[in-house]
Amino acid sequence: MIVEMRTYDINPGIPMAEFLANYERLGLPAQKRILEGFLGYFTTEFGTQNQVRHFWAFTDLNDRAARRAALAADPEWQACIDVVRPMIVRWDNTIMTPTSFSPIRELPVAPVDELTAFNFGLAGQAGDPA
Repeated sequence: MIVEMRTYDINPGIPMAEFLANYERLGLPAQKRILEGFLGYFTTEFGTQNQVRHFWAFTDLNDRAARRAALAADPEWQACIDVVRPMIVRWDNTIMTPTSFSPIRELPVAPVDELTAFNFGLAGQAGDPA
C-alpha cells in the first residue's frame, strides 16, 4: 500500500471556505468514486496558511496511475478542475509507504492497533482498566 499526500496552496485572495465548498460539491464525489482510498482532507491551523492537504491510499503505484488516469478522463472531475484549479497557486504531491508499526498498513483500512486515532477515547470504556 502507498499513501499520497497532496498539498495545495490556495490563493490568499480566495476565501478557504469558497475553495472547500466548490471542491466538496464538485470534486470529492468523483474522486471518492474513482480513487476510492480517501483517508482525509485537512486545512492548516498553524504553519503555512491557505493550505489544504489531502490523503489517498492506493494498492501500489500502478493502481494509482490507473485511477488517476480514469479521474483525469472523468467529465465530473474536469468540471471541478475548471472551477478550483484557478484557486490553487502551488501544489505538491508526496508518495509515502507505511512503516511496519503504522496503524494503516493495508487496504482496506481497518486498523485494530490500540491507542491510535482509530479508537481514540475508547481506553477506559466498557470496563477496560486502562
